[in-house]
Amino acid sequence: MISKESVKYSFRNLAQRKTRSAFTIISILVGIATIFIFVSFGLGLYNYIDEMSSASSSDKILIQPKSLGGMDPTFSFSEAELEAVEGTSGVYSATGVYFKGAEIQKGEIKKYTYIIGYDPKDPLIMDIFNIDIDRGRELQPQDTGVVLGYNYLIKDKIFSKSYELNDNIIINGEKVKIVGFYESIGSAPDDAQAYVTNDFIQELYPNETLPYNWIVAKVDTSDIERVTKNIERSLRKERGLEEGKEDFYAQSFDDMIESYSVALNIVIGFIILIALISVFVSAVNTANTMITSVLERVKEIGVMKSIGAENSEIFNIFLFESSLLGFVAGVLGILLGWALSLLGGKILLTIGYGFLQPYFPVWLFLVCIVFATLTGAISGVLPAIKASKTNPVDALRYE
Repeated sequence: MISKESVKYSFRNLAQRKTRSAFTIISILVGIATIFIFVSFGLGLYNYIDEMSSASSSDKILIQPKSLGGMDPTFSFSEAELEAVEGTSGVYSATGVYFKGAEIQKGEIKKYTYIIGYDPKDPLIMDIFNIDIDRGRELQPQDTGVVLGYNYLIKDKIFSKSYELNDNIIINGEKVKIVGFYESIGSAPDDAQAYVTNDFIQELYPNETLPYNWIVAKVDTSDIERVTKNIERSLRKERGLEEGKEDFYAQSFDDMIESYSVALNIVIGFIILIALISVFVSAVNTANTMITSVLERVKEIGVMKSIGAENSEIFNIFLFESSLLGFVAGVLGILLGWALSLLGGKILLTIGYGFLQPYFPVWLFLVCIVFATLTGAISGVLPAIKASKTNPVDALRYE
């Protein structure tokens, strides 16, 4: 254990070399703050994915086009293909979903967004979206009203004035009554969407024959992999496609969430790797600082040894100094990372990306501090060994 006198000596030495100590702390601080920021946002995204992966979605299979992330406007499913999915072994029910670009108008101002058509009698897509009504009510069969995303409730978010329940909104030149608003999803495009029934969306596009863009199926979960393959086989047959040349993919919602999680793991891991390289460079800088400190204090070491200081005490002094630099850098790094993460979260919330919010578990603070302290300690091991092995006679003659 390091003595109280040695601790005081270490503090005094670091204070005398405050400029060098400050630069060493800053070099570690930047890496720790970077790790803290990206891990906190990564944990926030994992939490968001966990919230999306609700029990109500575990028995759903989503059938989408392979191109353009499942939103290819040129891709479509026919009524016959929907019936083929519905008739597949292991499928309890299936429904088609429309996605169309729509013109929303308020006064002279026009905006463009997606309008989603679904069947209120079998609202499987809303189970997947996992959003609740904030005001008003859900759509009913034969409804000619619209449910809007949350941002229509906020002034200056989409239009300068917000909408209220029972207001009329102009969609594609038609006046449509607002019957409800969904709660915030946290994504600006999603919170600007409009939702109508499958029957009513046909009326909003009278000159078009609308095909389905997605098919959602409720299935038997006892062997969901087998049911997925059955659906693929049925659709290949209906679309006249060979196996391996599908222009669609059928995926359970849980599998889709898992694939997003894997992609997120890779991205977060890559970013943390870059941050760790920064910390490694900081560790080298800390080691360089401690070696320089040893060289500058050779005579001091000689004096301490000549009055009875043991090798272990010299070693502990230098190891303590490097660990202290790492500890201070860790504390300041997490404070900086925490402040920047909070600021970033507020900015993202303001611009409509509320799902990108940081999460701050206690262990993240502790791990970052311990990691920074260990980084400082490891960086100081070799200089501390060098200092402890200094010959006192040579040290007193050192120029």
